[in-house]
Amino acid sequence: MRISRLLISALFFAVSCSTVAAQPYPERAVRLIVPFGAGGITDIVARQVGKELGDALGQSVIIENRPGAGGVIGAQLAATSAPDGYTLFLGTVGTQIVNPLVRDKISYDPNRDFLPVGMVSSSPFMLAVHPSVQAQDFAQFVTYAKAHPGQLNFGSAGNASSPHLGLELLKLTSGVDITHVPFKSGIEAVNAAMGGQVDVVMDAIPVIMPQVQAGKLRALVLANPSPLPSAPGVPTSADVHVPQLQISSWNGLYVPAGTPAPIAATLNTALQKALSSPALSERLASQGTQMYKGTNEEYQQFITAEKAKWTDIIQRAHIRLD
Repeated sequence: MRISRLLISALFFAVSCSTVAAQPYPERAVRLIVPFGAGGITDIVARQVGKELGDALGQSVIIENRPGAGGVIGAQLAATSAPDGYTLFLGTVGTQIVNPLVRDKISYDPNRDFLPVGMVSSSPFMLAVHPSVQAQDFAQFVTYAKAHPGQLNFGSAGNASSPHLGLELLKLTSGVDITHVPFKSGIEAVNAAMGGQVDVVMDAIPVIMPQVQAGKLRALVLANPSPLPSAPGVPTSADVHVPQLQISSWNGLYVPAGTPAPIAATLNTALQKALSSPALSERLASQGTQMYKGTNEEYQQFITAEKAKWTDIIQRAHIRLD
């Protein structure tokens, strides 16, 4: 009788575990960690894509901003979260490529600690100046900067941030000498440029273009080989004969390593559905952000090319944080 009761208990436990395991994912809200502050391009994309992703999953996607240390704080939090599909991470060129290149000690490994779900979007950068700067176009800007080495100040989201990398790329491709002034966020840098505390700023179109349209900044060049409807009248890097000046804020969706494959597959399916939303594509495209439509293989090729590009620039510019 005792053995029978034990067998019945064991069977009941097995059935209970099987029932729990078979419960559909997700059962509750999912959090999406954004490694930068509110108002920046990564946050803008997270909130708009997060809404569509939540609709596709049938659960809310809660945005959690964890800025600091060039994205390290948010990345570390995501990397050490339970791999159960309820913590997502919106990685960037900074968190997935740059941080390991500029820091001797880093609390996470982008390759070891994360599993990519898929590429999300890309937002080309735009170079702009305060209206007081004596340059009406890019050619005049380069001429002025060369005639006044070190006198123009460039505001960025911080050392080794994407805008800082854009500055170093600008210096290497145009031969100008501009002083770097790091801020805690891209929004602070843009506000400083609008207020005339710094002369030059570079950031994604959704961050810069509204200030250009308001007359608070003057756009000089789009760091993209082709024009975009969201930046009417702004010349491209090809137009100003500096085709190497290409930089964008791209985002990829990741989960902690060890997340079960079926959950990762569910997230990928939901992400593709979200990115296929005509309303989302139109809304972000009007702001200068392009949804990613490539395959996972093309995504890996893109990451490989980005790593090679920024490794070279970081080494040539001697960027280190430790």
